[in-house]
Amino acid sequence: MSEQQAIVLPAGDLLPDRNGPLPLYFQLASGIEKAIYDGGLPPGSRLENELSLSHRLGLSRPTVRRAIQDLVEKGLLVRRRGIGTQVVHGAVSRPIELTSLYDDLERSGRTPTTRLMEVGQIPAEGRVAEQLGVEPGTPVVRLSRVRLSDNVPISLLENYLAPALMDLAQVDFEKVGLYRALRDRGVTLSVARQRIGARKATPTESKLLDLDRGAPVLTMDRTAYDTAGVAAEYGHHCYRPDLYSFEMTLVNR
Repeated sequence: MSEQQAIVLPAGDLLPDRNGPLPLYFQLASGIEKAIYDGGLPPGSRLENELSLSHRLGLSRPTVRRAIQDLVEKGLLVRRRGIGTQVVHGAVSRPIELTSLYDDLERSGRTPTTRLMEVGQIPAEGRVAEQLGVEPGTPVVRLSRVRLSDNVPISLLENYLAPALMDLAQVDFEKVGLYRALRDRGVTLSVARQRIGARKATPTESKLLDLDRGAPVLTMDRTAYDTAGVAAEYGHHCYRPDLYSFEMTLVNR
């Protein structure tokens, strides 16, 4: 992807009316947004850099930078170190339900991919043992992955599986999501306890998610239980807040 050629859009499509009442940054942002939705800038494509755009369109770099930043904040563009500015479908807004990110991305028309970091057996200690309801030192499966949406890293997923699910360490998690693997194994998840938070990214998280060092991340801790009320998995996940949000419905009682 780093060698991908940037797409150069016609100048007239980006700034249709230089003498009009609308600010130039707004016109530029609107032109790029239209190209994204019309398919001229497909998901994963690389946008021309700020300097090139400013020279070609006769605009100041602050004007171009503001237009691009507006689209980054909308979740239509993402800046990636060493690559440049890329197009994404938009920020993922995920309902608070007992579903997997992999399945949610597929349902929303995105293309989820997985970069497997680690899968193997470890002794459960501390919070992992507590959440899975096992004695410290009990062997469990640790699974660590980077989840990408249309080739853009969106989350870092760390899961621990109960001792009864040790055979899942053999699953190819670059091709299948965890919850789908659990369903294939005959495990039905019926309820989960979940906590959502935020903090600064660690250096490793910043690198894996293409974030600036110390940038904020959303976090989610979830323990999911099967129909017998036994903890099947515990996960600690972190997400890019510019590409991901949680959505819930509140009811007055």
